[in-house]
Amino acid sequence: MKLIVAIIKPFKLEEVKEALAAVGIEGMTVTEVKGFGRQKGHTEIYRGSEYTVDFLPKVKVEIAVTDDVAAKAVDAIAKSAKTGKIGDGKIFILNIEDAVRIRTDERGETAI
Repeated sequence: MKLIVAIIKPFKLEEVKEALAAVGIEGMTVTEVKGFGRQKGHTEIYRGSEYTVDFLPKVKVEIAVTDDVAAKAVDAIAKSAKTGKIGDGKIFILNIEDAVRIRTDERGETAI
């Protein structure tokens, strides 16, 4: 099992959700986050004063999937979240040791 964590631009969330649904993934956790990578924020002018915005708004999408679906999920996220401009985000793939569905006590892949 894999945990896929994607940090994407907020306006791409709907496209990512639809792309994941198209490959059969329905459940996900979405969190509004702030951060920066290589782009290191940007400068803005407010009331004549220039200031630096270090942390940019992003969306973190987390999905738990079986090993056989992981590659399709990563491809779907990468294609649907891409704008070709700086700050498109990152995708991280982590191993899941075990999972438990609280309601039924199912374990492993059946819990996903």
